[in-house]
Amino acid sequence: MCGCMHSTQDQAHHLEGEPNPSAAPTSTLAPRKMLKSISISKQLASIKALRKGSDLEKAITTTALIFRNSSDPDGKLEKATVKNLLQTQFKNFTEGQETKPKYKDLLSELDEHTENKLDFEDFMILLLSITVTSDLLQNIWNAKNMK
Repeated sequence: MCGCMHSTQDQAHHLEGEPNPSAAPTSTLAPRKMLKSISISKQLASIKALRKGSDLEKAITTTALIFRNSSDPDGKLEKATVKNLLQTQFKNFTEGQETKPKYKDLLSELDEHTENKLDFEDFMILLLSITVTSDLLQNIWNAKNMK
């Protein structure tokens, strides 16, 4: 991986009040417990490194925080949790896709995943794959071209 996971973990450690990210555990796969009652926007706002961050950096960080808040102690998402997140947090990208072969293939791959859990990398690949095949992306491209 490109090291993005480590950066996200370091930023999340800042969020939890650790004074020094180098004092954090060396494993990037074992997230620490975060209070799930804290809204994503408040968590995002508390990450000092992102105060002047770009929209893209904030978008990826938001995705990482949602993943982390939903993952188990091993830093993985159960398949049922992934499907719930797709329905609740990604519905504008999944809506109307149920009958499309590409979308069916992606969900079939999720169901056939040998582990019953997804790590952050697999989750991001799934989100990007759904995004690329979605009608919403085509609408986004069309809106951009109309300007």
